Amino acid sequence: REWEYCVQYRETSFEFVSRLMEQEGIYYYFRHEQSRHVLVLSDAYGAHTTAPGYGSVPYYPLEDQMRERDHVYDWHLAREVQPGSLALNDYDFQRPSARLEVRSSISRSHSNAEHPLYDYPGEYVQTGDGEQYARNRIEAIQTQYERVQLRTNARGLGAGHLFKMTGYPRADQNREYLIIGARYAVSQEAYESGSTGGTLQFNSSLECIEARQPFRPMPTTIKPIVQGPQTAMVVGPKGEEIWTDQYGRVKVHFYWDRHDQSNENSSCWIRVSQSWAGKNWGHIQIPRIGQEVIVSFLEGDPDRPIITGRVYNAEQTVPYDLPANATQSGIKSRSSKGGTPANFNEIRMEDKKGAEQLYIHAERNQDIVVENDETHSVGHNRTKSIGNDEVALIGQDRLRAVKRNDTLIVGGLKSDSVSTSYLIEVGENLRLVCGKSVIELNASGQINLSCVAFNFHTSADAQINTGDVLNLNIGGGPGAQPDGQGVKGTIDSAVDTLFPPPKSTQ
Repeated sequence: REWEYCVQYRETSFEFVSRLMEQEGIYYYFRHEQSRHVLVLSDAYGAHTTAPGYGSVPYYPLEDQMRERDHVYDWHLAREVQPGSLALNDYDFQRPSARLEVRSSISRSHSNAEHPLYDYPGEYVQTGDGEQYARNRIEAIQTQYERVQLRTNARGLGAGHLFKMTGYPRADQNREYLIIGARYAVSQEAYESGSTGGTLQFNSSLECIEARQPFRPMPTTIKPIVQGPQTAMVVGPKGEEIWTDQYGRVKVHFYWDRHDQSNENSSCWIRVSQSWAGKNWGHIQIPRIGQEVIVSFLEGDPDRPIITGRVYNAEQTVPYDLPANATQSGIKSRSSKGGTPANFNEIRMEDKKGAEQLYIHAERNQDIVVENDETHSVGHNRTKSIGNDEVALIGQDRLRAVKRNDTLIVGGLKSDSVSTSYLIEVGENLRLVCGKSVIELNASGQINLSCVAFNFHTSADAQINTGDVLNLNIGGGPGAQPDGQGVKGTIDSAVDTLFPPPKSTQ
């Protein structure tokens, strides 16, 4: 198995290697030779051999007589009930619906031999690895099922050796065994010669299992537990500001890690907790390089970190001056790459009594999509300023009601195009002014026209009908007069006041 992430945490190198070998079903023993000692790693029967001259060892009971041949003189076989089945389970976030439960069994003849053990998490994401781990653990448990404790004067036998037992009164126990433990006692008498009842100069106590019973080490090395959350710094490649993968994971530098280079190789990809996480919907904010995050560990496992929060520090400071702006809260981002403190998007709430405010800042574009109704209600004034163009497309009707005055100033051309009727209704006076030309209509039914000259032209008949006298006077008479409001210079001045030209920079 290739481990994605494996941490040595608060343990010696020996403890670290030992627990990994226990998990993988690997054990070791030493082969002692005249000029060297060899460490042998093993996980199967084929890694073991017999000691030279000790392929078989006879059993002789302990008597008051000397035996020339090395032999076994004390033999005790013991059995104990062990579970015969073990199930493991785990979870893979990249395949959340996958069933990863595995089971391994070793049948025994006693009752309840199939009673299972169950454990979670099994520390795997591939069922093949899980099956191997389950097999390793049930085989480790089953090495406790039958064991032999013996004493012998055979000097060549040691841990890791195979030998065949012969001459024992119970024929079913005359078989091949694997030595899994050895203790030696060597003593030197004051006199080299002695009676047949003297104490043996060499004695060994061996622990054995049947050779064909796979031996696995029991997981006795405790894996360290991270007692609580830690903080770490988000890291990534040089020149990057954000470093993430398709799942929104990031990499971090733990402050206790003395060896990593604080780059994209510092840790495994670590998942980031978000306030909402749905299927293609939810909330997302990727921690950026240099930010400090809070890291928790699933079941305290240092190999299974998860980011559960973020914190400020003296270098990564808060967005608003504190404690002066303690009533402000919100979200403020930073443009990337190469953004400065002046480049940001922001939603800010001011909760100071009497100065409450909701502030929204878009560094560039703001797009709002409303799929049904939208309602705006402003209790007092509203000011709207657009630096360039505005386009309004209305699919149906438009109603605009103004309770008092409505003033429109256009610095250039204004064009209205109406495909059917155009109705202008005025309650009192309607006055059209263009320079020295004035047309005025009032509610009493009077129309006044004043101009320097006028021309009526018709391509067909023309009629003037009056219910009373029609006077045509040369020399002038009363009429509407320009008041200066229509003079172009006055309009241009008003436009310049509302839209002052930008200040030039040197």
